[in-house]
Amino acid sequence: MDVPQLVALLARSRYPLVQLLSWEELRAERLIERAAQQLGAPLWSWSLSDGLLGPPGPQPQTTAPEAALVRLLQHKEPGLFLLRDLHPHVGAPGVVRLLRDLARVAGGRRQLVVLLGPVPLQPTELAKDLVTIDLPLPDADEVQRLLSQLLKHQDRPLAPEQAARFVRGALGLTEEEIKRLFARVLLGGGRFGDEDLRTLIEEKRRIIRHSRYLELWEGGLGVGDVGGMDNLKRWLEQRAAGFTPAARAFGLPEPRGVFLLGVQGCGKSLMAKAVADLWRLPLLRLDVAAVFGGGAVVEGQSLRETIKIAESLAPAVLWIDEIEKGFARDSSGGEAFGTFLTWMQEKQKPVFVVSTANDVRHLPPELLRKGRFDEIFFVDLPGVHERLAVLEIHLRRRGRDPMAFDLVRVAEETERFSGAELEQLVVSALFAAYAEGSAMRTEHLLDCLRETIPLAVTMDDHLKALREWARPRARPASQDRRRADWFEAWEEITAP
Repeated sequence: MDVPQLVALLARSRYPLVQLLSWEELRAERLIERAAQQLGAPLWSWSLSDGLLGPPGPQPQTTAPEAALVRLLQHKEPGLFLLRDLHPHVGAPGVVRLLRDLARVAGGRRQLVVLLGPVPLQPTELAKDLVTIDLPLPDADEVQRLLSQLLKHQDRPLAPEQAARFVRGALGLTEEEIKRLFARVLLGGGRFGDEDLRTLIEEKRRIIRHSRYLELWEGGLGVGDVGGMDNLKRWLEQRAAGFTPAARAFGLPEPRGVFLLGVQGCGKSLMAKAVADLWRLPLLRLDVAAVFGGGAVVEGQSLRETIKIAESLAPAVLWIDEIEKGFARDSSGGEAFGTFLTWMQEKQKPVFVVSTANDVRHLPPELLRKGRFDEIFFVDLPGVHERLAVLEIHLRRRGRDPMAFDLVRVAEETERFSGAELEQLVVSALFAAYAEGSAMRTEHLLDCLRETIPLAVTMDDHLKALREWARPRARPASQDRRRADWFEAWEEITAP
């Protein structure tokens, strides 16, 4: 159901107060006008600058919110009342009381008061009378119409595949931002080619960055760039086609999300980036510190804005790094926590959530139950085979041939090293070789590893507790190679 239909339905159902949350004032006003047309009711509007405007014309001395609300109380005919940016005035004497008086009589008069603004009203006195609607950002159909209108005025045809790419690239922006971006391409002499698409994506990244909560990440890191975690990789590959219409027709639900718990520096964040590359989806990173940097009201609104942008980009991957920094302290039932739980349980748009955590023991249990995340994986320290793969990856990345080193020996001697520590081992060995003015050798790696004390050694108690928690509750991200190694060794011993 679109917004005009929903508003009209609420008015017919005698709801008195609706708050429409959006930064897009012009677009929201158009939708409310359509709702008034569907109802066949007059539309009144108010703002601090214009005062109260209605079918008879401007109402004198109604720029003050209290005066406007008193005038609306005196109006006994059906209608829609659109009040812009009332939230700064809720603390003024009498405003909440007048809104409650309106709520008492509006339903019987077939009136609906719509409070439009980007910030929600939070008075407890209005909690039972106020319905909140988040205006979604323009979807693909709306963006397509905007693009078609601009191209029509420019008399510039565009191939369907090019148009589809630009429509996808503009998702997640407001209507005005989309218009300005498309106009920038047209007025700059662009032909909607690859260069213009890069300009669009860069501008979009800049705009999304201004949200303070989300960051659009570039691709480029593949699953092959992450060593080990075969079980997790296999699980992700099985769900790679989960967002397609064919999967829906087969009866499969869209993948919801995965929770990655584990030791610091073992590749959880790398896998979050690799998921987006594997599935060819945009990757959004949620800045937990920014969301949870204010009070409860600010946090709830921040998370709603984040969800709105993520859903407008769907299908997409939303990466929440170190989720415990935000939700561990919110287990008492804060607004942001409740908003996130409800969205994870009931979300309709294909936004795949990848949450990572270094310590899950202080998170509320309702966050981790089935239905919110498809699976929980435990990412442990890499085994010897995984350490070998990680060393090979980082040597190749730095222009070295892994076959020139005794990596089996290095892998065996780096027990309890994390993936990040193995990377730094390669970097340290390169520095040592460069300082000597010689080519890098296995001895450089061995000398550097003997000087390193892994974090797992200094945090041994923490690691043991984490493994104990994960053993009955999470799937291992890596395949257990110990049994396979035993059988391989047995076959070699018993071979004729």
